[in-house]
Amino acid sequence: MGVGAGQDRRVRRRRGDADGRGRGGCRLSLRRAVRALLAVLLTAAVAVPLTAAARPAVPAPPPAEIPPVTATTLERAYAANRANAELASRMAAAHGDAHRATADRALAAPSRGLLTFDGRGAGRVTEVLGDLAHADRVAVLVPGSDTSLDTYERFRTDAASLYRRVDGQAPAGGSGAVVAWLGYTTPGTVSATAVTTDRADGAAPALREFLHGLRALTGRPDARITVLCHSYGSVVCGRAAAGLDVDDLVLLGSPGTGADSVTDLRTRARVWAARGGDDWVAEVPHVGVDLFGTTVGFGADPVSASFGARVFTAGDAGHSDYYRPGSVSLTNLSRIVLGETGEVTRA
Repeated sequence: MGVGAGQDRRVRRRRGDADGRGRGGCRLSLRRAVRALLAVLLTAAVAVPLTAAARPAVPAPPPAEIPPVTATTLERAYAANRANAELASRMAAAHGDAHRATADRALAAPSRGLLTFDGRGAGRVTEVLGDLAHADRVAVLVPGSDTSLDTYERFRTDAASLYRRVDGQAPAGGSGAVVAWLGYTTPGTVSATAVTTDRADGAAPALREFLHGLRALTGRPDARITVLCHSYGSVVCGRAAAGLDVDDLVLLGSPGTGADSVTDLRTRARVWAARGGDDWVAEVPHVGVDLFGTTVGFGADPVSASFGARVFTAGDAGHSDYYRPGSVSLTNLSRIVLGETGEVTRA
């Protein structure tokens, strides 16, 4: 009878385990399955490079030759880069690329503050929203994968959303500016370059150089500078972080930075991190695996306690929703940029 009772307990335990998997446990099983699938996809992206043909190059002029820019020569730089964008638009149209021609033409509009512009290849642009020369609170946005001149307007929409909040809520006597920095060739989301630090390693020196000279462009030595890094852009920021003269570094929807902790970033800036409840990046495995001579993955999860960032709430934001007007995440981001850090809702 004792043996039968023991067998019965074992059967009930197995049934209980099955019931757990069938109820709340099924979500855990699904999460593990998704993580496993992502791991396979990440490996495949490196082991089997995509064979799709590259998009034909769109002709464009070299960047405008501009003397070193200062706070007093910003408008001249903007005008020179707008003229270059207009020329790039005409060349793209003559080439038969109406989409690129339209994108370049939008950047050439008189209202656009182009600090840099390069229409060649995927394209690069740095655009200022607001009066940078007099701003005492400046935010720099660093984009993630699949951002180019062809998709730039959606990136600018995020920058404009933040600018409206920051400039509208700046303290009396102060003003805000937002800089959309597309200063590197971003990887495609489904590509080998999206799962390694290679593009970030190449982009980091350019970001570091830009941020090094940014404070002088404001005309305010005490200007508060915040760098907001989204998705793969957080890998770029992680590579550039050491020694940066900025006040806050914000990681949004980050797959990792390539560092194991805030300490490893070697920055004096306050480091913040957030991930929305509907962000698929939560399923990306946080690993760093040497594969075929390169490292796949970006290490520690920036919102984990062990990483050591100041984790704040982002509501139910999806991967592309952090700057959505009226959202919890945008409210917290504007508070960080404005220096109202005590008002940020922490996770």
